[in-house]
Amino acid sequence: MKAQPGRRAAISLALLGSLGAPFMALAQAGYPNRPITWIVAYPAGGGSDFLARTVANSLGRQLGQPVVIDNRPGAATIVGAQAAARAPADGYTVFTADNGSLVFNPALYSKLPYKPGDFAPIGLMARFPLLLVTTAASNYATGKAMIDAARADPAKVSYASPGAGGPHHLAMELLKSRAGFEAQHVPYKGAAPAVQDVLSGQVPVMMLDTASALPHLKSGRLRALAVASARRLAQFPDVPTFEELGYPGVEVYAWQGLMVPAATPAPVRQRLADALQKALADAEVRKSLTDFGLEVTPGDAAQMAGYIASETKLWHALIRERGIKLEN
Repeated sequence: MKAQPGRRAAISLALLGSLGAPFMALAQAGYPNRPITWIVAYPAGGGSDFLARTVANSLGRQLGQPVVIDNRPGAATIVGAQAAARAPADGYTVFTADNGSLVFNPALYSKLPYKPGDFAPIGLMARFPLLLVTTAASNYATGKAMIDAARADPAKVSYASPGAGGPHHLAMELLKSRAGFEAQHVPYKGAAPAVQDVLSGQVPVMMLDTASALPHLKSGRLRALAVASARRLAQFPDVPTFEELGYPGVEVYAWQGLMVPAATPAPVRQRLADALQKALADAEVRKSLTDFGLEVTPGDAAQMAGYIASETKLWHALIRERGIKLEN
């Protein structure tokens, strides 16, 4: 007896279903067989772009396929994060995720076109330590002098940042909370104009990442007052930590890791993770990143997930405490 058309269709679907897993496994086993796109939610030429391009060159060698940087700046990383969240979950789109996109934005914005759960971690890469800096001609000889001045008259002390809601801004909010003072926030559109106004004395201080600060500190045009890290930096051994100044708990980094869309198959994620760890272990890569002012901080997917959880607990509490809200 011949099978009816509906029955034949059901049999065909069943066969396809039974063959789908082996076909998927075969496709994953051949991964990658074409170029990979790496979305960076910042403009070309900046620190995040430098990190991605440096690691991508070595990552491509490990994977045997080109890794192409796709800069998607805009809206405090929201543009890039949204593009990455909507990309096919096949391992051919990876994303530079940071504390801005994964930790700060979900607390700062009432509406986001993505959520942290849209991504799966591949691993941590590196971080930018932050320093409190002022112009060389400033009246503030120490971090304590600046804080004492703000305590005496908050209206007379202002600080710049590359933008509201970023790590530079929130690092100062954390310092204000821990040290018990207020100061006027002056947000800019990017680090370059903010640094320029600090250099000219228009704004007295700012929190600045090492990569942006390094050339100005070396030239003597900027002076570092304190570092927002657990210990002093090797490049600046004479600059004290905030804890040494008597303000514990002020430890902030602009950190970055690699992520993929959440539904990316586990074998593909593992292939990327293995290649990333090898790329970060490359002596040439490490030297390039260190010379640029970065701290290489390799960590696997589980370590990255744990770090995101601890960062979320800290910063969401601070953002609530300080009453900071932003609109898209």
